[in-house]
Amino acid sequence: MQNGQPSAQTIAAMTAYFGVFAIVGLFFFVFTMYLYWRVAAKAGYAGALSLLLIVPFVNIIVICLFAFNEWPIERALKVARGEAGPGPYVPASPLPPTYLPPT
Repeated sequence: MQNGQPSAQTIAAMTAYFGVFAIVGLFFFVFTMYLYWRVAAKAGYAGALSLLLIVPFVNIIVICLFAFNEWPIERALKVARGEAGPGPYVPASPLPPTYLPPT
C-alpha cells in the first residue's frame, strides 16, 4: 500500500459490505411500506394512501389523519350496529349485516 491508497481487497470488501447493507435496507423499506399499506386498508382507507408516508412533512399529516379522524371502518361499524345514521362517505348496503356482536 503506497501513498495511502486502499488496496483492491479493501475496496472489494467495502463494496460487498455496502451492497449487502443496501439490499437489507431495501428489504426493510419494502416490508415497512407493506405493513403501512395493510394498516391503511384495514382502517378502511385506500392502501395507496400509505405511499404518502414516504414524502417528508406530508407523512406527519397522514399520521395525524389516521390518528384523529374517524376511520371509514368505524363509520360502517356504527351503521351496522345502528348507533348512527350513514355518514356522507358510507354507502348504504342493500344486504343486512350477517353478524352483529352481542351488545
